Amino acid sequence: MENKDQYQHASKPKYECLLFDLDDTLYPLSSGLSVQVTKNIQEYMLQKLGIEEKKVPELCVSLYKKYGTTMAGLRAVGYNFDYDDFHSFVHGRLPYNLLKPDPVLRGLLLSLPIRKVIFSNADKAHTARALNRLGLEGCFEGIICFETLNPTNKVNAPLEEDDTKLGDTRENTISSTNEYMSQPNDSSVLPRTPVICKPFEESFEEVFKIADINPQRTLFFDDNVHNLQTGKRVGLNTVMVGTSHRDQGVDYALESIHNIKEALPELWESEEISESIVYSGKVAIETYVKA
Repeated sequence: MENKDQYQHASKPKYECLLFDLDDTLYPLSSGLSVQVTKNIQEYMLQKLGIEEKKVPELCVSLYKKYGTTMAGLRAVGYNFDYDDFHSFVHGRLPYNLLKPDPVLRGLLLSLPIRKVIFSNADKAHTARALNRLGLEGCFEGIICFETLNPTNKVNAPLEEDDTKLGDTRENTISSTNEYMSQPNDSSVLPRTPVICKPFEESFEEVFKIADINPQRTLFFDDNVHNLQTGKRVGLNTVMVGTSHRDQGVDYALESIHNIKEALPELWESEEISESIVYSGKVAIETYVKA
């Protein structure tokens, strides 16, 4: 029995889970879909939130860089809106025909003998539709998306315990936005967001709990260096997708997700090893989407 235990311990593959971002990771930035997303976000800011037109482009980009999503940043500086309405406006009007079926990637993913999970900041409907267009439905054990980490539509939830009353929202929103825009590079005036999303550590910790992930034995694929650097801090092994340049906090860099077998052949080499290991049953993930 002792020898058997030693054998199983020695036979364990290096990685037991692959954690994938979706947008600009499982399909290339060159698809043009992200440009359309940005366009729709800026239109939402102008039409729905009444933000001054000349401020919209800079504010959109700045909030995205600081908070991981423009939505999270807008909530941080005081804008109150319905999350579903935002996602419907931004993603519901996208030209998904820009995404093409990717049978090569589908074959690679299905041949991997390791559990695979999506971790996206996007909403459930967008994630399902994108995977369906790419022909990647059924390739992942589960999907963790916006609704998984933000299950309640906290449209008017206070940002802090002593936050202002709803009646003062517009005035304070303008004040917070102007303060932020006057010092966009000053982290000391960075207000907190109620949205849980990458690149904040809280989102990763939630994902580990929901999906029963051991970060030390997980590879995390993303196109955003800030997400990867946070992932590295919380123990993940990291893979930058979309460039061959490795930034600090990045263990591997792939020009394309299609290069995964060339760059990480050991993921497939674990197949024979995994057959000799007795695993416990799969752990259900809170939000599972069948595209």
